[in-house]
Amino acid sequence: MNSHKKSVLDEIFLHEKPVKILIGLKSDSNKSYASTLAKTADCTYSHTVKILEHFKKIGLVVFEKKGRVKYIKLTKTGEDIAGDLESVCRKFSKVDTSDIKNKK
Repeated sequence: MNSHKKSVLDEIFLHEKPVKILIGLKSDSNKSYASTLAKTADCTYSHTVKILEHFKKIGLVVFEKKGRVKYIKLTKTGEDIAGDLESVCRKFSKVDTSDIKNKK
């Protein structure tokens, strides 16, 4: 794996907030706003915008500006990855972690 791909994986998909933002975009069938995604991910607006800019650079989202409003929409690749991440999160939520909690 080259260093660029590894850094994208490390910086985005192994962190909670970017995953929540991507899944939030998927679950909102209409176009989303950065401010609503920030609330969904329990994240600051500025951090959300930074994550969305990164998503744009790697081709996961597109911005559509209509008047003063900037909408965010997943690309086909973004939809695929968001679906995969949603599935992984669902599977992790079913994992029994009681042994881990009891050891603390």
